[in-house]
Amino acid sequence: MVDRRLDNQRIAKNTALLSFRMLCMTLIALYTSRVVLTSLGIENYGIYNVVGGGVMMFSMISGALTASINRFITFELGRGDMIKLRMVFSTSIMIQLLLGFIIVLLAESIGVWFLNEKMVIPQDRLNAANWVLQFSIITFVINLISVPYNAVIIAHERMSAFAYISIIEVVGKLMIAYFIMISPMDKLIFYAITICLLSFVIRIIYGFYCKKNFEECSYHFIWNKEILKNMFSFASWNMIGASSAIFRDQGGNIVINLFCGPAVNAARGIAFQVNSAIQGFVQSFMTALNPQITKSYASGDTGYMINLLYKGARFSFYILLFISLPIIVNTEFILSIWLGLVPDHTVLFIQLVLMFALSECISMPLITAMYATGNVRNYQIVVGGLQMMNLPISYIALHMGAIPESVVIVAIIISQICLITRLIMLNKTINLNLFQFISHVYLNILVVFLVASALPLYIMIVVEKTTVNSFIFLLLLCIITSVFSILYLGCNTRERKFIYEKALNILLHRHG
Repeated sequence: MVDRRLDNQRIAKNTALLSFRMLCMTLIALYTSRVVLTSLGIENYGIYNVVGGGVMMFSMISGALTASINRFITFELGRGDMIKLRMVFSTSIMIQLLLGFIIVLLAESIGVWFLNEKMVIPQDRLNAANWVLQFSIITFVINLISVPYNAVIIAHERMSAFAYISIIEVVGKLMIAYFIMISPMDKLIFYAITICLLSFVIRIIYGFYCKKNFEECSYHFIWNKEILKNMFSFASWNMIGASSAIFRDQGGNIVINLFCGPAVNAARGIAFQVNSAIQGFVQSFMTALNPQITKSYASGDTGYMINLLYKGARFSFYILLFISLPIIVNTEFILSIWLGLVPDHTVLFIQLVLMFALSECISMPLITAMYATGNVRNYQIVVGGLQMMNLPISYIALHMGAIPESVVIVAIIISQICLITRLIMLNKTINLNLFQFISHVYLNILVVFLVASALPLYIMIVVEKTTVNSFIFLLLLCIITSVFSILYLGCNTRERKFIYEKALNILLHRHG
């Protein structure tokens, strides 16, 4: 039997590195987002959010191939086939360059037409919005070309490099936030230009690191029909899932713009920025875990793979609950301190978006497992089809006069339906025990959530106005109830022992 202790230790170490990365990124993002919102104003911030997000609609094309590249690079590394790995990397670069060209054509035709003819943009800001669109397209293509390099770093589990380069990126965003305040030119256009330049610099750093450290990261023109067929077959079916997620997120954003205007887009944009910062900690854990899930399947060790799925789903939820619960019960107070000027609808948007994130994080390891098998056709048809329903249902709800936040409520309900569907399909694909997952994972996290949140939520409802003292009390209460619930209701004896030992090692190292 393979000794998996080193793999588990690597996951723990990489999670710690990526969590440190996310802590730095979050602290800087909290400051920069306030400065950017204040400098741009609510209307300009909403315009950037909806126009830049509109370009992300093209992720329905790129996202499918990104997942394909990540899967095939990690899979070949797990098999130990270096020749095949080099071929996959070079093929990935060629595919991304071709895809970038196609996306530029689509964005410059469909995107420009939709911005100028259909979107609700004040006439005096339409020129700036067009500049935002152009630089958002360039930024998108630059990030597209970086995908194979990022995939190699993650597949090799070199999370220290991934963490440090990301910290350089957020420091760059901090500098951009300062320069916006003193820029003599149109601040919205300046913001779009500098974000584009930063993406280019980060792309160069990733390329340099990969070429220096990984022998497979040397591009040679390769036309291998078998690799292209396999990657495009995987990607073509995965495009359904990628497009459904984009329709849900960015399509919902555009629907809100059509019915409610850019001010509500700003509120939603702030909510998703908060969610992105918080969910980054869970993504750090999953980034460390995902290569092991794919490699264990590639090596035939499905028992270890299923064990990782159970732990991944539970601990993803625990991490997100610990961080998000204090924000959910103190949203209004935190926003008043953080932003000062708080757009209408922001509070409820943030609370609902965090609940949606809690629902989605349970599925993260399940999605990785399905991708690892490579059998994604039926999965994407069913689950992708379900997620596609977000857009028409949200449109109907807003058309009938529902509140803007109803878009997120629809997403939460569909997210739970998709979770059940994924479990049923993985039961057929890798013999995942459906009832065991429900009892060991789903009911476990449900009990943890109810016990951790019951008292803080009750006090939030009873207290009419949050003061500094009540904020501190609620913060401490959330920490206590979350830690108690996670350790004594969510973890088994062996997991508690591991957590205690790691905490003790950190304290001894600090005071040693």
